Amino acid sequence: MAFAAQLRFFDVTSPDGTRLRAWTNDADGPTVLLSNGLGTNPHSWPSLLDPDCGVRVVSWNHRGVGGTERPPSGRISLETYVEDALAVMDHVGVESAVVASWSIGVTVAFSLLQHHPDRVRGVLAIAGVPGDTFATMLAPLHVPRPVARRVARGLTRATTVLGHPLALVTRRIPWTTATASMVQRTRFINPDADPGQLRDLLQEFCTTHPAWYARLALAVGDHARIPLSSVDVPVTFVAGRWDLLTGARDMRSAAEQIPHARYVLAEATHFIPVERPQLVLDELRLLLGEVG
Repeated sequence: MAFAAQLRFFDVTSPDGTRLRAWTNDADGPTVLLSNGLGTNPHSWPSLLDPDCGVRVVSWNHRGVGGTERPPSGRISLETYVEDALAVMDHVGVESAVVASWSIGVTVAFSLLQHHPDRVRGVLAIAGVPGDTFATMLAPLHVPRPVARRVARGLTRATTVLGHPLALVTRRIPWTTATASMVQRTRFINPDADPGQLRDLLQEFCTTHPAWYARLALAVGDHARIPLSSVDVPVTFVAGRWDLLTGARDMRSAAEQIPHARYVLAEATHFIPVERPQLVLDELRLLLGEVG
């Protein structure tokens, strides 16, 4: 996948006055709102940065991440994530769109659909579930849901304190294709991912303070499961067989609650957008075709 990534940033103001750093690929095609994983960045989606991908993507960096300011009011909640999504849509003049989402961004996408159904035409949910995210972690290790929830919550809360010394390390890592390849050897990220694209993702990701990242996660990770019985737009779930952060079994269960939802199991970890970029683009195109 050799091309010059197309990416443009612009500022948007959320209803509570928080300045958001939004971005777009400025490609020709139907507009898709992208609800990203927490603390992640555009480089997580290499196939959507291709100028010829055929999809116009608009998205934003979360509060306190990648040029978006920390909210002056201190507000961080699922409600604020939805407010930020709507602010970006309104700024670019998009009344409704398919929402592509990843990780905890899936919870944001389904909350947007729940409270503003007229703004969402379909959902592509990648490695994420609509709520109760902490309980889905460690699924490949067959950890019971209550235990997984307790462990994930505890580790995240600990990071709000331990993240300060951890930042002294993460912010000094020289991210190159060699160090990115070392991460892949741990199998936490699939070795099939392009090391150059992974380098760009990790380099930007590590600019976010771990303690702040943990605070963002706590604002959403404990949110109750969002009801799916009234969902009447096309939905596709793409799960990773080796995903330690969002269990494939929970994603399949969510898909079974939505009539005609599509479920895809990929040979991947949690980082499907960068490990299987062509699959992501293919599934997004299929969903856009279904939406029409």
